[in-house]
Amino acid sequence: MGVSVDDPAAAARAHLLDEAADSIDAVLAAADAVAGDWPRLADGRPATADREALVAELHTTLDDAGVLETLPETLAGAVDAAGYALPATPVAAPPYVVLTSTGPVLRGTVDDGRLVARIDCFEVVRRPDGIDAAVAYAHRAARPAAALSVSFVASEE
Repeated sequence: MGVSVDDPAAAARAHLLDEAADSIDAVLAAADAVAGDWPRLADGRPATADREALVAELHTTLDDAGVLETLPETLAGAVDAAGYALPATPVAAPPYVVLTSTGPVLRGTVDDGRLVARIDCFEVVRRPDGIDAAVAYAHRAARPAAALSVSFVASEE
């Protein structure tokens, strides 16, 4: 895709979309399965107010599908594409792979900073219309390119 490693986030994103699209698709499929029986917001999207259950069910679904164990390798490939190497072998647990209420976050700390890739499967909705809660987590029907965000924060020297 011809992205310069002068922009580590762009290089990592291009790599993930080109080489790890199957992993991202598998994460999105797991999110679809998790949200399948949720109540609907007024706009028709499935949503839940139960953050803990969402994260636990997403973890179980990703683990059962064998996707969770592939995410450290996905992170390592993104870090490599950004022109860096991880100081240790990443594992499918913090600080490398974290499951949040919006989806998996892959974090790689390198000499110059930290690369963070998010696969946003869900979004936080405040005062949701259709669910009796102050906050809900709504399913995002997304393609890999729309769900994936990558950032690089340089270390302060």
